[in-house]
Amino acid sequence: MTGLVVQARLGSTRLARKALLPLGGATMLDMVLARLSLVEADARILATEASSRKELAPIARRHGFALVIGSEEDVLSRYCKAIGEFGLDRVIRATGDNPLVCHEAANLLVARREGRETDYASYVGLPLGMGVEFVSASALLAAERESDDPLEREHVCPHLYNHPERFSIDRPEAPFEYRFPEGRVTVDTIEDYEFVRGLYGAYYDGRPIPSSLIVSALAERSPTGGPEAA
Repeated sequence: MTGLVVQARLGSTRLARKALLPLGGATMLDMVLARLSLVEADARILATEASSRKELAPIARRHGFALVIGSEEDVLSRYCKAIGEFGLDRVIRATGDNPLVCHEAANLLVARREGRETDYASYVGLPLGMGVEFVSASALLAAERESDDPLEREHVCPHLYNHPERFSIDRPEAPFEYRFPEGRVTVDTIEDYEFVRGLYGAYYDGRPIPSSLIVSALAERSPTGGPEAA
């Protein structure tokens, strides 16, 4: 069973309460979940912490996401709690600060995993903020048992790719139409938010913006040019 698990909370130190910032006529988290609703999965879950529950739960319900409540700082344990509550074998990991996550590439990654036994998979070369990670539940549970590094527990997957001798890793090049590693559409700061809000103002028509259009827009705004210049 594959679960798409999104981590989000309201206590971010760099841009507090960013999940509730207005975007696309709703909130940023609405836009994240709307795009991720297009990713193939057996269960969709928002993993948050207790103080964020009241305000984030209605957004999760709007998009058909169940709620898991766990530790504020130990995000790895939140994912492992979701694994236990939903009986997951595989996890698609996504984050609530990526309102332009590439759902198209996520589906290609899911398809790529069919018949493969890798513990961890993610595309290389997507703009920052457009990718997801596909992880085996057994690997995440092992990381929870084995790691006491606060950074590995906060960022969920580093224990896996920091130990390639222990876990099988698949990091293919991103599909050409989504490949632009210089790009950035994650939202960590107010400047990030204003940039992404500008993209939504230019291209959002009530439906998820095609990721190829976002990549083209990033390339046009970059002094290095697009993938064709590589």
